[in-house]
Amino acid sequence: MRTTVEIPDDLMTAAKVTAAQRGQSLKDLFVAALAAELRTARPGRKGRMTLPLIRSTSVDEPIDVTSEDIDAALTTVDVEKYTR
Repeated sequence: MRTTVEIPDDLMTAAKVTAAQRGQSLKDLFVAALAAELRTARPGRKGRMTLPLIRSTSVDEPIDVTSEDIDAALTTVDVEKYTR
């Protein structure tokens, strides 16, 4: 498939140099770089999940966390993560 992409001059120069040093075409370099990026940026990646920390206002008393509290905390984390 053909497409047109605007690439900054310095990045294009670096890409040409890298492709030449590796003895590969510019197309092959771009395909490999794009494939690598898409592999690492894939949503639903397996790995450790970071859960939000719910802080207590009192150190001495245990806190009672409901499912609604957890849902609200996760929603807040999602909003912060995906609206940047």
